[in-house]
Amino acid sequence: MRIVRVFTGDDNQSHFEDVDIDLLHQSPRGRLSRLIKGRGVIFREVDGSYDLDFHRAPRRQFVVNLSGSVDITVGDGSARRLGPGEILWAEDTTGQGHKSQAVDGQPRRCLFLPIDDEEVVLQI
Repeated sequence: MRIVRVFTGDDNQSHFEDVDIDLLHQSPRGRLSRLIKGRGVIFREVDGSYDLDFHRAPRRQFVVNLSGSVDITVGDGSARRLGPGEILWAEDTTGQGHKSQAVDGQPRRCLFLPIDDEEVVLQI
């Protein structure tokens, strides 16, 4: 399963990286990744005028879009649009951060899934 990661590089700016989450375990309910420990769930809804300038992720977290889309821009100027069902792995807790903006004036609903600090997700 592919997700989009935003992280802080050596240049102190945020960058994108595509990350494949390995689905290693076969069960009667489908293929599963290993368990990634977290601290809870935060529900979020923003209106269609949402436009947040550069900011850092407040914690390491997955952001799962439920409805609506968001345009994310990182420090090098590259941008990605994430729509419903797409997952962002936000890890740019230092440095310049990223911008996020509503798409086409539409509201957006998403889930924040904080990841325990000791988790190293790239070793999935």
